[in-house]
Amino acid sequence: MYFASDNSGPVCPEILHALTRANHAFAPSYGADDITQQAQTRVREKFEAPDAAIYLVATGSAANVLALSALSEPWETIFCTADSHIHQDECNAIEFFGGNKLTLVQGDDKINPEALHEEILRQEQRGVHGPQRGPVSITQITEKGSLYSLDELHSLTHVAHEFNLPVHMDGARFANALVALGCSPADMTWKAGIDVVSFGGTKNGCLQLEAVIFFDPGKAREFELRRKRGAHLLSKHRFIAAQMVEYLREDLWLRCARNANARARQLAEGLQQANFTLLAMPRANMVFAKMSRATYQRLKEAGVTFYLWNSMEEGPAEETITARFVCDWFITPEQIDEFLQLI
Repeated sequence: MYFASDNSGPVCPEILHALTRANHAFAPSYGADDITQQAQTRVREKFEAPDAAIYLVATGSAANVLALSALSEPWETIFCTADSHIHQDECNAIEFFGGNKLTLVQGDDKINPEALHEEILRQEQRGVHGPQRGPVSITQITEKGSLYSLDELHSLTHVAHEFNLPVHMDGARFANALVALGCSPADMTWKAGIDVVSFGGTKNGCLQLEAVIFFDPGKAREFELRRKRGAHLLSKHRFIAAQMVEYLREDLWLRCARNANARARQLAEGLQQANFTLLAMPRANMVFAKMSRATYQRLKEAGVTFYLWNSMEEGPAEETITARFVCDWFITPEQIDEFLQLI
């Protein structure tokens, strides 16, 4: 019973078979191979973006920070939430790769357009002595499992573009958000005003696969150089590209995300029936539930693996804490039932 992270599950068999098929002969390196061209074409088709520049990297952190560093100058600040991955979980990588500081926009886990407008206005008030305005970075779905609606995305990008600021979307769980909204990739990105997206596959059944998509390829050349300089250009590139080709074939990516989301809802409904308090019903594949620390310890001792959210393991047994459960493509209805029977 493993709910710690959707990074932890196995790789889809289809992805492994695609890697085997790519392993049969010689091929040009560093992305000059035919499989890479197929992968780029397939991404452009899915996103309805024939002119987009597509780059593949192996980690989500690389996708985020290389994209943002290509969108900004070192003297500019990047607007994000306090819970964003680039702030909480990437070890100051954006500061290292791009030299930027981060400006945290007030809010819970989603950026509020009015708060963003106010925070943008606060910058550049010190002229050359202070940070200059830079990109806005949002996460879909957020680290707390909530979802930006299409209207919310339009509102945020409208504010950013009023100041001529580009908008980056951290889409580590892009497919989970997409099937939850029931829209097209284009609807959730460039049609909503998103300029660059980190399109994730690793959390949704791939071995290691993240794509950076520039809908306006004007910054693409800089990204290409930063990827090489940052040691993220893979020599045997066809093996990461083969994953993307298979990931988007016959909607594998959507099938995996649908299962993860469905299992999270099954889990949430079962926890509610067991009188657990949820922070909210899950919009995608993450469930946040309150429990006593004693309950948490009993579940851990029973072999359940999951994380606490902004809570400490040590403390009074009766104290209420918050746990995070993440479902991935591999979890079955029977495994959820097994866990609920244990509850």
